[in-house]
Amino acid sequence: MAASAAGGRACSRRLNSEEKRGEASAVALKLRARRASDPPAAVSTGRPAARNAPRRDAARRCRLPHVFHFRANRPLCQHPPPSRPATRGCEKCGLVGKFFSQQPVQRQLGEWRLLGLDLSPGTVTGGLERLEPLFTPVYEALLARHAQAGFAQADETRWLVFIEHEGKVGHRWWLWVFLSADTVVFRLDPRRSHDVPEGHFAAQGDTDACVVLMVDRYSAYKAMAQVKVGQMILVFCWAHVRRDFVEVGKGWVELKPWALAWLQRIRELYRHQRQRLAHDHGRTEFAAADAAVRQTVADMQAQAATELADPHLREPCRKTLTSLQEHWSGLTRFVEDLRIPLDNNASERANRGPAVGRKNYYGSGSLWSGRLAAMLFSLFATLTRNNVNPRQWLTWYLETCAARGGRAPDDIAPFLPWNFTAQRSQTLALDPHNTS
Repeated sequence: MAASAAGGRACSRRLNSEEKRGEASAVALKLRARRASDPPAAVSTGRPAARNAPRRDAARRCRLPHVFHFRANRPLCQHPPPSRPATRGCEKCGLVGKFFSQQPVQRQLGEWRLLGLDLSPGTVTGGLERLEPLFTPVYEALLARHAQAGFAQADETRWLVFIEHEGKVGHRWWLWVFLSADTVVFRLDPRRSHDVPEGHFAAQGDTDACVVLMVDRYSAYKAMAQVKVGQMILVFCWAHVRRDFVEVGKGWVELKPWALAWLQRIRELYRHQRQRLAHDHGRTEFAAADAAVRQTVADMQAQAATELADPHLREPCRKTLTSLQEHWSGLTRFVEDLRIPLDNNASERANRGPAVGRKNYYGSGSLWSGRLAAMLFSLFATLTRNNVNPRQWLTWYLETCAARGGRAPDDIAPFLPWNFTAQRSQTLALDPHNTS
C-alpha cells in the first residue's frame, strides 16, 4: 500500500510538471507571435520599446513651456505645447520645487511619476547643470544692485558641500546672506571668516559712501577692513541681546526676576519703536513716540551702569550687562537712523528656506550644484521680497532663453524687479493686492 501511494504521488508530480512546461511553452509562443506582429521601432535606444514609449509620451504631454529637455550634444530646446493638462504637477520644474519649496529631487520624481512623467535622477541633475549658465547673469546683476545699498543686513548659516576642497577638512561650508531693501544675495564659501563679507562689499571700496551693516555680534564682522577704516558702521541686533537675558533667567532660577525686569525694558523699547515707525516724521504722534524711545534708551543705559557699579552683582548678570555696554553704540544707532530696525530678523528669516533644504536634501553634491543653489536662493528671495511670483517669472525668463537657442538674454535689466513696468509688476505679482 505504501509503495502504491508513493508511486501515485510521483506520477502526479510528473503530470503537474508537464502541465507547467506546456503552459510556459504556450506563453512563449504567444510572446513570439506578438513580437512578430509589432512594428519595428524607428530609433533604437538600447532599451525595450515598451519602456521608452511612455517616457516619450509623457514628455510630449508636459504642459509647462519652461520644462526643458536635455540631451548630450544637442542645443537647449522646448517641449511643444501640450495637448492636454495631464501633468500639472510638473509646474515645479525642479527649480521651484527644490530651491523655493525645499523638496528633494527624489520626492519630486515620485510626484511626477504619479502624473505619468517618468524621469531618472540623472536626467534632472544633467538638466540643472545645463541651467546654471542661464542664471549667472541674473545673479551678477543682483550682486551689482546690492553693492549700491547704503543699509544692509548680513547673516550666515552652515551648508554641506560633499566634495574634497584643498585646505579644508570635512564638508561644512557656509552660506552667507546679504539683505538690502530690494535684494537678497547668498554667497557660498568654505570659510566663515571676515574675508567673505569683506570681499562682498569690496565693490564699494572706492566710494566715499558709508555703509550701515546690521549683524549679530559675530567677531568676523568686526574684523572687516571696511569697519576698521570707517567705511562701514556696524549696528547690532536687540533680539540677540534679549536672548542673553533669557539664558540667564533659565540658567539661574534665583536670577529670573532680574532677567524678567530687563526683558520688560526691551519689550517697552520694541513697543515705542513700533509706534514711532507707524507715523510720519513731523506728526504729533511721531514726536511723542520718538520721545518715548529716547527716554527708554536713556533709562536702560543708566540702569545698566548702576547695576555694574554694584560689587555684589552676580557674574552671569555682570557678563550680560558688560556685553550690552560694549555694543551700546551699535545697538542704539537706530534712534537717529529710521532705516535701521531693532533686530536682524529679516536676514534670519531669509536663511530659513536654505535651513529647511539642508534638512531635506542635506546640501550640495558638487561645486556647480552649490553655486546654482546660491543663485536660485538669491533669485527667489529677491523676487519674493519684491512681490514677484517666482514661477511666473521663471516661465517668462526661460521662454526667452529657449527662444534664443538656450542662451541667456544679452540684456538682463528688463527681468529685474526694480525695472518692471507697472503692467509687468501687476502681471507677475505674487500678491496682486499688495501695492507696497
